[in-house]
Amino acid sequence: MLKGFKDFILRGNVVDLAVAVVIGAAFTAIVTAFTGGIIEPLLNAITPPDVPALGIQLQDGKPSTLINFSTVITAAINFVIVAAIVYFVFVLPIQTIKNRRKRGEEPGPSEPTDVELLSEIRDLLKAQAAGQGDGKHQA
Repeated sequence: MLKGFKDFILRGNVVDLAVAVVIGAAFTAIVTAFTGGIIEPLLNAITPPDVPALGIQLQDGKPSTLINFSTVITAAINFVIVAAIVYFVFVLPIQTIKNRRKRGEEPGPSEPTDVELLSEIRDLLKAQAAGQGDGKHQA
């Protein structure tokens, strides 16, 4: 049971997913700070001074009855910015690389062929035999 769990965790796509979640959370924090600190105050600035935010106050003197549109608009802008960053920084470049590899323009990592491996083994054996033949490695 533990071996299956270990195999699942150590698969490449699980690690990639974990990295994506961490990076997404970091981008979300940055964008949320931007939209909350800059965009929302700009939206609230277009309201009259007696209204606390861009929205509708249902009952005067009761702040909990404010329908705050600026918060919803800020959250939507936040989503669009995060989605654009993820798409243009991660998704689009990966799709471009995959498409190039499919067309054969950009080769992926390749394994050595059998002939190359056998040639390396032959060369190593020759070098080892030449080293033993001159008396350097004899006991």
